[in-house]
Parts: sequence; structure tokens; C-alpha cells
Amino acid sequence: MTLRVLLADDDALLRAGLGVILGNAGGIEVVDEAADGIRAIELCRMLAPDVVLMDVRMPGIDGIEATRRIVADGLPTKVLVLTTFQHDEYVWGALRGGASGFLLKRSSPERLVDAVRTVASGETLLDPAVTRDLVEHFVLRAGGGHDFAAAGERRRLAGLTQREAQVLSLVAQGLSNEEIADLLVIAESTAKTHVKRILAKIGARDRAQAVVLAYRAGLVRPGER
Repeated sequence: MTLRVLLADDDALLRAGLGVILGNAGGIEVVDEAADGIRAIELCRMLAPDVVLMDVRMPGIDGIEATRRIVADGLPTKVLVLTTFQHDEYVWGALRGGASGFLLKRSSPERLVDAVRTVASGETLLDPAVTRDLVEHFVLRAGGGHDFAAAGERRRLAGLTQREAQVLSLVAQGLSNEEIADLLVIAESTAKTHVKRILAKIGARDRAQAVVLAYRAGLVRPGER
């Protein structure tokens, strides 16, 4: 099936470049463009694209608030955040708001195409190790994670089995399904099944949200490997 993508960035030249790359990739269609957060939300409601490439710093409503509203509306669209810097407070806010992952703007065209397909699949988290580093960076800034161990979020993890909690901790540390399978000496398909069940139990849209929840609930501590 053709993946339908919305581009949301206030830089018209960047949007044009992204459009060319994705348009030439095969199996991807850029359905529209938005120069600000309000327009991005409107187009997501109207067009229900599979993925929106979301710049976090835009005039009016920024990408963080736009992400929150898209997720709150229950739209099927996955949000892939575009950022200039790896450790960006805006990206952390977007991940907490419901974004499915993020991509550095200096990434290669091949990486961009792969990122869109990966986030659209909902199966894996784009750059899990980098996202882990981002989460740890801001947990540490918030005081070693103490403020993030919210009781409500711990309750969301209470229904996990011991094995599922173990798998979630490995996901939060940036391991792929293949790496988890190797470490636990199980089939990769079994690891994948565990991850799917975990996401369903904790109410996370994807691995990115599972990573954030694991840190905020205190299942994983900053610097833990």
C-alpha cells in the first residue's frame, strides 16, 4: 500500500526537498504541506495521513502542541519529529506528547525514507539508542528521574508479567527485537510478540511511547544498561 505523508515545516525549501526525496522513493505519496502547527492539525483531521513529518519549531502552535492535539484526537497518523539537534528539549516534549520518533534533519535521504516506513509500520522505534539518550538527558536534567516516577504511570505497568517488564526495560535501553531475542535466548518472533502485548497492556502507541513511560515510571533509571 502507498504510504501517505504530510510535511509540516515552516521552511518552504526544506519541504520542497523532503517532497522530492519521498516522491521519488516509491510507495510514498506526499498528500499535502503545512507551514505551521494549526494547518498541520487541520490537514491531519481532513486527510488522515499515515505519517506527518513534524518540525517542532514553527510559528503559532509549535510541533509539540500540534503533536499533542493529533494524538488527543485519536487520529491514526504517526508523528515523526524533525529536529536539528539530537538533544533538543522540543523533541523531548514532542515524544512526551505522543510522537512516534524523531529524525535529525541532516540525515541521509535513504534514512528519511526508511524512517517514514519504519514509523508507519509501528513495529520498531526509529533510532532507539538515540531516543534513549534523549530521554536520559532530560530525565537527568529533571533531577535524576525522581520527578518522573508518577504513581499513575507506575500503575500502567502493574499488569505486566515479570518477563514483559524485563522486555520493556530492554526496549527502554534501546535494544531492537533481534537484540532482545539474542539476550534472552528466545526467537525474534517471540520478542516481537512480547513487545506487541506490552504496548497493548500499557496503552502505548509505539515503542517511543513505551520508552518514555518506562523512564517516567521508574522501571529504568538514567544511565542504566
